[in-house]
Amino acid sequence: VTHSIPACIGSMTINSKQLDESPVSIFAVNKCYVTVQDGTFFDGSGFAALVREGYKVRSDVNITLEFRTTAVHGILLGVSSAKVDAIGLEIVNGKVLFHVNNGAGRITATYEPRGPNSLCDGKWHKLQANKSKHHISLIIDGNLVQTDNPYIQSTSADTNNPIYVGGYPADVKQNCLMSKSSFHGCLRNLVLTKGQQAELFDFSRAFDLRGVFPHSCPGAEH
Repeated sequence: VTHSIPACIGSMTINSKQLDESPVSIFAVNKCYVTVQDGTFFDGSGFAALVREGYKVRSDVNITLEFRTTAVHGILLGVSSAKVDAIGLEIVNGKVLFHVNNGAGRITATYEPRGPNSLCDGKWHKLQANKSKHHISLIIDGNLVQTDNPYIQSTSADTNNPIYVGGYPADVKQNCLMSKSSFHGCLRNLVLTKGQQAELFDFSRAFDLRGVFPHSCPGAEH
């Protein structure tokens, strides 16, 4: 077995002696919650990095995920390239923004909720972001937003960097994210679909995790 157990452990005794609860060193261990939900908890300080060899968005991608947060700012996902080609999903001032640059210029679909901060209410919300050549759309909780793209000749986002979720390292360039705020809250069911090929991403298999705790979310924000 090469990976940790996704569980809570308490009241451990060795030779009838209770272990001290203050460890000498600690790595990727969070406190236990009275109530937990499925999902991955982001503590607002870091990110998860997926697909070390680089994810190629190209002409079409459909991204679905569920998020839960009480913060009005936070990066959801970014895939970039060394050039300008990139995609990005983020929460800015309580709105969800989906940015795409196929090389000719950035376009953005913006979902603005009816009530201020109604997306940042600590409840689960469903997000779907779709890029089909030069068309982009965003669906939040069933509400569709589309945007016109003046750059109709440019259809492919030629990305080759990892998928960064919830934030990204300081030395990494992201051409389609405005925010620098790491996501604070919970994410689950991240799926990227290209054509008929759907891939569900397990955060415990990320090649870099900082401030991210797979498998359990606190039942309510503390």
